[in-house]
Amino acid sequence: MSQINHKNPSHLERATLGGGCFWCLEAVYQQISGVSAVVSGYAGGLAPNPDYESVCTGQTGHAEIVDVYFDPLIVSYRDLLEIFFVIHDPTSLNYQGNDHGTQYRSVIFTHSESQSATAHELVNELKEGKIYSGLIVTQIDEAPVIYPAEDYHQNYFRQHPGQGYCIAVVAPKLAKFRAKFQSLIAPEFH
Repeated sequence: MSQINHKNPSHLERATLGGGCFWCLEAVYQQISGVSAVVSGYAGGLAPNPDYESVCTGQTGHAEIVDVYFDPLIVSYRDLLEIFFVIHDPTSLNYQGNDHGTQYRSVIFTHSESQSATAHELVNELKEGKIYSGLIVTQIDEAPVIYPAEDYHQNYFRQHPGQGYCIAVVAPKLAKFRAKFQSLIAPEFH
């Protein structure tokens, strides 16, 4: 599991997002200024202590998510959500690209009333602005128990950039993020 490396972690906040395979989201959020750690995991299901194989069956009800620990003095929760809505398709019910199943649903798990209000506000703005041709199906729910994924899922893109899925799916999402959110990229990734 990723460690939080920050001089004063007491003021870090946590964003929990699911929008397809967690490898894609993890690769993007790890490159953002103000993000101290990104942990891939599972949330929103009924079975305790899920593992990758059980989540992939779709029977546990969990979504693949990333837990993003961030410094709100450097990057806002709204910024993280705006990135989220660019790097995945929030109009796809239970799939992203070739990844199909409820574990790939679009979901925002909130950790405060403020996060919930921000998430609802942004979704309403996107709907009113007719940014997407389809209906936004992103769920916004209070954060449930969150389980970290197995160690081999953590830092996946960093460890396997030449793997087929990483080349075909993760890298294009990362490129899309980098093109649109240049000002939010941490200096070490420029």
